[in-house]
Amino acid sequence: MNDDYFVITNEAKPTEPRTYRNYYKQLLKQLGIPDLKFHGLRHSFATRCIESQCDYKTVSVILGHANISTTLNLYVHPNMEQKKKCINKMFKVLK
Repeated sequence: MNDDYFVITNEAKPTEPRTYRNYYKQLLKQLGIPDLKFHGLRHSFATRCIESQCDYKTVSVILGHANISTTLNLYVHPNMEQKKKCINKMFKVLK
C-alpha cells in the first residue's frame, strides 16, 4: 500500500469529483430518495462527529479546514437534544 494514494480510489491519480456526484445522484434515484446535495453530507458528517464527542480540531483537519472556526461556524449544527443537554448541564452547575 502506498501512503500517497487517495483513500477513495487507492490510486495515485485522483478521480474527477463529478464522477462521485453522478454516482451519488444515480444511487439516490435508485433508492427513491429525494435529490439531496452531495455537499450536505459534509455538514451531516461534521455534526455527527461532534455529537460523537470527536474533538473539534480532528474534525477540522478531516474536513481540510485551515482553522477550527470554519468547522464550527459552517459545518456544526447543534440539534435540539444537544441544546437541552447544554441547558441541563448549566442548571446542574447552578444548583
